[in-house]
Amino acid sequence: MRKQTVNNRKPPLAEAARHLTVRRAPAARLFAVLPPAVLACALTACVTGSAQSRLEPVRPAADIRRADIERFAEADPARAIHLAGVARALYGPASPAPDGEFLAAITDIEARAVENLKAARSRAADEARWEDAASYTRSLAALGMNAGAEGDLLLAEAKEALARGNDLAAFLAAVRSHAQKPLAREDAHLFLARAVQASQRRTAAFFLTALIAAGGTASPSLREYATGQDTPADMIRGVATVVVDRGIRIERGRGIPDRILGSAFFVDASGLLVTNYHVIASEVDPEYEGFSRMYIRMGDASSARVPARVIGWDRAMDLALIRAEIRPDYVFSVVDRIIPRVGETVNAIGSPGGLEKTVTRGIVSATGRRFLQVGDVIQIDAAVNQGNSGGPVVDMEGRLVGIVFAGAAQYQGLNFAVPAERLATALPAMLHGGKAERPWLGLTLAETAQGAEIVYVAPFTPAAEQQLPEGALLTRINGREITAPQGALIPALQDSLLTGRPGELVSLETADGGRYVVLTALRPVLPLSEAVKADTRERLAAPLFGIILSPTASGGAFARTWHIQRVIRGSIADEMGLSAEDPITIRGFRVLEKEGYALLSINVKKRRMGYLETTMQLPAALDSPDTL
Repeated sequence: MRKQTVNNRKPPLAEAARHLTVRRAPAARLFAVLPPAVLACALTACVTGSAQSRLEPVRPAADIRRADIERFAEADPARAIHLAGVARALYGPASPAPDGEFLAAITDIEARAVENLKAARSRAADEARWEDAASYTRSLAALGMNAGAEGDLLLAEAKEALARGNDLAAFLAAVRSHAQKPLAREDAHLFLARAVQASQRRTAAFFLTALIAAGGTASPSLREYATGQDTPADMIRGVATVVVDRGIRIERGRGIPDRILGSAFFVDASGLLVTNYHVIASEVDPEYEGFSRMYIRMGDASSARVPARVIGWDRAMDLALIRAEIRPDYVFSVVDRIIPRVGETVNAIGSPGGLEKTVTRGIVSATGRRFLQVGDVIQIDAAVNQGNSGGPVVDMEGRLVGIVFAGAAQYQGLNFAVPAERLATALPAMLHGGKAERPWLGLTLAETAQGAEIVYVAPFTPAAEQQLPEGALLTRINGREITAPQGALIPALQDSLLTGRPGELVSLETADGGRYVVLTALRPVLPLSEAVKADTRERLAAPLFGIILSPTASGGAFARTWHIQRVIRGSIADEMGLSAEDPITIRGFRVLEKEGYALLSINVKKRRMGYLETTMQLPAALDSPDTL
């Protein structure tokens, strides 16, 4: 390396002093060394600039909003339409400051945004970006416009995936297309033939039914395979043991192997398997800083370990998609959308305690249990244990009906399964890789005798921007009335959004005649985690604990003493015996974000107990299952 030459010659004393003065002098002394003419010019410029900024008129908020909407009309037309609705709520006839001229300008920009949305849909279809085209189609449908059948786009996506050899994506898209628009004979036959070739009997049975419904016929060999039935002995060849090795943990000075056992089952011949998110969480959790490696075994503990990696995951449904470089002997079909009935017999397959290829039998004990953020789960009495998590649950006809997650902490000894219907809905998003992105509006709902009531609108969410009223009954989503048996209304509403993506338009109608077009946002990991940072504890009592409060007459707006206006049925407050008209005093409110809980400390005088004063602490999870 070439050595640099250093100049050690010192400058004259006066020159050194000048350098030192400029470098270290405060601002006032710096001005002193400037020539008077330069200083006067600089001061004049400063004063003139400041005066000009003060004289400039303040830009009205309406103009800023109009500029934002106009900017998005080209770049993101769906957002522009959403913002137009927000502006209409702020400046419409029912607002405190109506502005007819502003609304006319907004209407013109909104019409332009709609045309741009149609053009974006056409471009996506021309470029074979089928999912984007379907997304734009759903947004246009929310506006009441038939911009082309979504089923046709899904069918085109299915055929393209089939041509690439991506059977799983092809079958999922074809089933969704069939739900929108029944398959034609030639299309049903195409997918039937591929399902038989891929040895997916239940998938073949689905497309055989679609073929017959379309007036077609199948060859004897295709029909024979599709109408056959796989046995549990066949199915166990498609179930693997998942082992997540997290190294060594130290307990009482001793090193203990830290391993998580689970089960998984193949859903595609390319080596794709489905398991639970909680089994593989350490592989994808950015907050986990330890060692974590995952592999699968197809036999007992002496079998070869095949490295596996996570493809995608959906924490809200406790599902994950993993891949191993292995050719499976059996592949489960995921096209059946069967909800088993209470009392039906089912088999659970998995590796309890690491004992591979275990099959247990039981019945469906109940349906509609609400433990996950989205949807409901099935309760089964088939014996499952640690290690069964992620294994398949099949009925007596060999149809996949659920995915085991082995018990919940508060219900020891009880076992549950995620319905296979929701797996089919979750898989397309997981196939894209990474965290599955789910849409949300920012609402917390309560099921009442009259319907789904909006009990809370979270701040800084799409629903808050559109000023959806708390207390209103949600009756329709995208023009379709949502009906469901008692206890299943909120999961049904959630299901209506699951096939969409964040950033799509959704239309909502309420019983009081309100209609809102809302742009969905990305669903947070914990839906109420941001609300607890931005809202008051009194308002948060409704979504978290099921208490709708009103201040006492003497307390005022900032009271610590409240009356319970209403207790939401089935909520934590209901289970704790609180009732309407009970006076309460809020003593404290804590959020344990890392644990995912909030705690409310209150003094309450229970009316049903002669106003006996009681102190209690109410816990609530931030991942409420009642959010939309």
